[in-house]
Amino acid sequence: MNSTDTSGSDCADVRVAAPQNGLAGLRHWRHDLLAGLVVSLVSLPLSSGIAIASGAPPIYGIISSIIAGLVFPFVGGSFVTISGPAAGLAPALLAIMVSLGGAGDADHVGAGYPMLLVVIFATGLVQLLMARLGLARFAAIFPAAVVEGMLGAIGVLITIKALPMLFGYTGAVHAHGFVEYVASIPHWLADGHKPALAVGLVSLVVLFIAKSAPAQRFRLFQILPPHIFGATAGALLAMGLGLNSLDPSLLIEVPANPLDGIQLPAFGALWARPDLWSAAALGVVTLTLIDGVESLATAQAIDRIDPFKRTSSPGRVLGGMGLSNILSSLVGGLTIIPGGVKSKTNIEAGGRTLWANFANAVFLVGFLFVAPGLVALLPKAALGAILVYTGWKMVHPNIAKHLAEIGREQVVLYAITILAILATDLLLGILIGSAAKLVLVAWHHTRARGAVSMQVGSLVALFQDPVSAIEHIERRTILHVDKPVVCFNAFRLAEHIEQERRSGASIQIDLGAGASVLDHTALENLRAMAAVDPGVIEVRGMDAMQARSRHPTAMRTGRRT
Repeated sequence: MNSTDTSGSDCADVRVAAPQNGLAGLRHWRHDLLAGLVVSLVSLPLSSGIAIASGAPPIYGIISSIIAGLVFPFVGGSFVTISGPAAGLAPALLAIMVSLGGAGDADHVGAGYPMLLVVIFATGLVQLLMARLGLARFAAIFPAAVVEGMLGAIGVLITIKALPMLFGYTGAVHAHGFVEYVASIPHWLADGHKPALAVGLVSLVVLFIAKSAPAQRFRLFQILPPHIFGATAGALLAMGLGLNSLDPSLLIEVPANPLDGIQLPAFGALWARPDLWSAAALGVVTLTLIDGVESLATAQAIDRIDPFKRTSSPGRVLGGMGLSNILSSLVGGLTIIPGGVKSKTNIEAGGRTLWANFANAVFLVGFLFVAPGLVALLPKAALGAILVYTGWKMVHPNIAKHLAEIGREQVVLYAITILAILATDLLLGILIGSAAKLVLVAWHHTRARGAVSMQVGSLVALFQDPVSAIEHIERRTILHVDKPVVCFNAFRLAEHIEQERRSGASIQIDLGAGASVLDHTALENLRAMAAVDPGVIEVRGMDAMQARSRHPTAMRTGRRT
């Protein structure tokens, strides 16, 4: 294989006719309005459940979704992604809140929540600055397997932290670490509310049935995601069992006046607590890192299934996140990133532009102010089932199976990251997984050079610009690569490609003797860039390298200098 070219002869025509955001996108209002309604039906239970999993009442999750829908369509950056609170941030938000004074639950705001809002506000400022400085590209330095491991660990944490809701347990949850949560499961199950547990289990079964039902035979299963069916089944069964009369706390409580959910950031209180400054600073770093990696990875993933093959702008996506997080924090909302579940729902429902996100926000406002009783019908056990299902999808065995097809080292990095996060925390776990990847590629580079031991130069080369020379021949640009191309420096090669592509030239990448390693993350990025303009990017020299598996994006090694 010596080219990253992909098929699709009509791709250019599709891109010309692709709907655009802004005023031009309003011509597609019928598609976006219907898609926004469908997305809102998913967003209502999902955002509520994410808020509870984050240690906050459900109203704050809905507020976050509304803010995201009102901001992102005017900022742009992507086309069909739906933004709002994401399950991936729930464990981090909960941990930060605990470190700042304590988390809350579905009915009460924790003491640390107002200070968490300050952290979200500061994270938004950092994201705006990073977008302004063009630093969004650095999100690509994290290995793909480590990002998958991060999402997998988050899935495990979301699943286990949703079990009290699923079991109908209404007592205080005192567990903090993963091991403590596991040890508490028998207690939650024994003291849980049995009718609520029945509601949760039925909702969970319906979720899996809806997911596995043949979409070809049932059109609704093709348009509507499983979350709607699970929430609906839970609400109907809760009404049938009279859950409200048994214990009102088993259902979501919506304020009579949704504006009561507005909570102001405690800037002054945090300023007066120097003992919490280090925890707040660590929270900003953690959210900035996880926000950036997960949101930009999600945006790229949604681009690949966009029917119109449009490409998101990482810088504008990051800037939109920053602005949304600032505004969300000022009205008591959670942190905001593009969401995979809601974005896929938007595409399947026919959404074409970011106006679908705006319509989603408008419908959510209607639910809160016009039909708050609809929200109050949702049992917490059904929300627990939705979170368990969401967590399971994030750590599904098929993910590890797919990584194994790419290469055994991918599974190892994936497992190391998951275990490191569960044993420590999200930030440290990601750094441990990335360090393991650094050692792996440095070892392969050292071996290819014929060196006996790993040297500092082997590590430095992994961060340097891999392009040693650029040659222009008529309408063709040749990029001579003479260093390893891995996740830590692949963004530099991508910058060269983008710059040359703007000139209209075709691009040939020649891998020289020093290109001893070409890792999976770098190849994934190359293939994604090649898919935008099929036939424009060609890679030569990969045939001389040893592929670690038969997968087209498997890591390639073995070239000697």
